[in-house]
Amino acid sequence: MRGRRIVLARRPHGLPRPEDFRLETVDVAQPVDGQVLVHNIFCTADPGSRGRLSGEKSYARPLELGEPIEGSTVGEIVRSSNPKFAVGDIVAGAFGWQEYGLSEGRGLRKIARDPKIPLTAHVGVLGIPGLTAYFGLKDLGRPQPGETVLVSSAAGAVGATVGQIARMLGCRAVGIAGGERKCRWLREEIGFDAVIDHHNGNLTHAIAAACPAGVNVFFDNVGGETLEAAVANMAMRGRIVISGQVSEYNKPAAERTGLRNVVAFIGQRLRMEGLVVFDYSKQFGAAIEEMSGWIRDGRLKFREEIAQGMESLPELFIGLLSGRNFGRPLAQIRDWT
Repeated sequence: MRGRRIVLARRPHGLPRPEDFRLETVDVAQPVDGQVLVHNIFCTADPGSRGRLSGEKSYARPLELGEPIEGSTVGEIVRSSNPKFAVGDIVAGAFGWQEYGLSEGRGLRKIARDPKIPLTAHVGVLGIPGLTAYFGLKDLGRPQPGETVLVSSAAGAVGATVGQIARMLGCRAVGIAGGERKCRWLREEIGFDAVIDHHNGNLTHAIAAACPAGVNVFFDNVGGETLEAAVANMAMRGRIVISGQVSEYNKPAAERTGLRNVVAFIGQRLRMEGLVVFDYSKQFGAAIEEMSGWIRDGRLKFREEIAQGMESLPELFIGLLSGRNFGRPLAQIRDWT
């Protein structure tokens, strides 16, 4: 059996280019005792993998040249030597950009068919992005009813979920996004109380106008100047959740903006904490069950950008890092009914 995959061909400098990736066909290993073979249907493009491509040290090891690009997947088990999984089971996993994945079952989650929840949701709003929003906001942000929650990259999979959960918790949700199309969607479809277009004018002043009582919780997916503008508008004892830094990922370490206004942390008694969602892995099941209920009753909405073919993944990834995508980017890599 042969299968295709996309691997790291060279380490990118700045914004990745198509030449940094290589599509290849390789032999597919067959499962031995305790293993399953998964034929993937969908693969995602994830901004958090950008640092691994450059070889940076982080909570995840650097990706080696020739390794498949990481990403979440939904696939069908086509061969099984594991009694916990049967041929035909649909599972969410993390096999990356490749047609087939071999696993002993760890990290695989069976997906039950639900007419109100598409399979793709399990690598989006019910996958790492949604879980990041859920635990980052509830456990680190700890918003209280009546407080103001500001979120950057609000039209993304994480940001849109943060805003909706904030509203469910009785908070005022304010989003930062780029372009009128995204801002209108957040206002009219998702229900944000206010939306700021970061393309228009001074962001610090715009946040001040949208959050006159200050920001109690800032959920940051962008970093850089957006983080600086939010810090300048934090309320007393405000909490800052660092989920992502997409504006900094393509810059060498020496060129990154950093945080200048540290003095505000003293006067406003601010707290800032980083988030790695896998710290909450034992609680994923309960969170997914709760959020699934929100989707079924219409309280949690989401948007996806689905491309066709494995070849589309590099451009999806590049578009994600440059702000061109609108919704959770993923590719359907084989036919599925």
